[in-house]
Amino acid sequence: MPATTEYQGSFLGRISIRRNQVMNMDGNHDQELEDIELFQRHIADRFADLLSSSQQQQPPSSEEASTPAAAVDPFLSINWLRKLLDVFLCCEAEFKAMLIMGRDPSQISKPPLDRLIPEMLDRAVKALDICNAVTNGIETVRHCQNLAEIVVTALEQKPFCDGQVKRAKKALSSLMMAMTGEDKEGGSYTRTWSFGRRGSAAAASNKDRGHLHLRSHTWSVSKNWSAAKQIQAMTANLQAPRGNEASGLASPVFIMSTVIVFLMWTMVAAIPCQERNGLATHFPVPKQLVWAQSMIALHEKIGEEWKKKEKKGSVGLLDEMQTLEKSAHSLIEFADNFQFPAEEERVEEVAAQVAEVADTCRKMAEGLVPLQLQIREVFHRIVRSRTEILDVLESTGKVSAPIV
Repeated sequence: MPATTEYQGSFLGRISIRRNQVMNMDGNHDQELEDIELFQRHIADRFADLLSSSQQQQPPSSEEASTPAAAVDPFLSINWLRKLLDVFLCCEAEFKAMLIMGRDPSQISKPPLDRLIPEMLDRAVKALDICNAVTNGIETVRHCQNLAEIVVTALEQKPFCDGQVKRAKKALSSLMMAMTGEDKEGGSYTRTWSFGRRGSAAAASNKDRGHLHLRSHTWSVSKNWSAAKQIQAMTANLQAPRGNEASGLASPVFIMSTVIVFLMWTMVAAIPCQERNGLATHFPVPKQLVWAQSMIALHEKIGEEWKKKEKKGSVGLLDEMQTLEKSAHSLIEFADNFQFPAEEERVEEVAAQVAEVADTCRKMAEGLVPLQLQIREVFHRIVRSRTEILDVLESTGKVSAPIV
């Protein structure tokens, strides 16, 4: 996203220059309003780009397909989620610069920020848990990929024989079990605490050698943890500022809280996570806010898909998993009714489906590790930013709300 990088560079430069200038109080207030307006515009533009890409799902024409610009990542695909994570990282960097760069710490320890910032930091802790849960969920996705690759290997060979079809059928059965959360071998979830034990993340990072070591550091805890309840807790007390507060720093604090809630909610809906039943589809953001229009539209689009899929298993809305599920149903039907020799027409249909599964496996093989690494980057960014903001607050010694 070149435009995103340009936005971030120019915005951070503007903040840095402005904070090093000596201005009167009125000038500072005017500049602050300009910065908040620019931040809102960047939020609106970035999510508008995501919304636009999600609406371009129709196949391109032959002329368009010959140009690089025609390539559009499917909505809720691995690459689309990576773009969303990139948007979050850019927004978070701008927000932190606006909040604490060169600012008198006493300015963010006054009402209503003395209440809003601790609430935002508490959401950050909950977001860390979700990052870990999603990372574990990606292992389930990878397990499904491995099973799908077995199916491809079995059915790519021609002509079909009973042995190949039986092997494919066994892998397809395991694949469907994994997608519905019933596979005890590869589809189980491991609960991971993310915050409160300093050094655990560093200890885990020392083991990063290949995707097998990308899993979060884990230990035994309650199995009652729920991704749906965690999202619900993150939206508690999330209310848009009103009156005079709407023109101050309370506005970007609310915006950043909204962005992190949206990101975590989207990842939970897309990637298998522990206990997603009852995942709320209500988004506590007023529809009249201009900067939130595209985000609200995306939320509604994802929410509609979630309502359709929620009762059909735990596969989630990840585009690649949806493709595997659709192809698996058709291939299971073929395997159940297989008789040697297979009809030529049916063989051609199966070959096309196997090719689609193979292409999906390729996308997963190329994208899952970068996705996990990016989620890890988000995790560590949240930890660093939370620590930096806490240091600023603690330097004032004036925080009215307790901080977890």
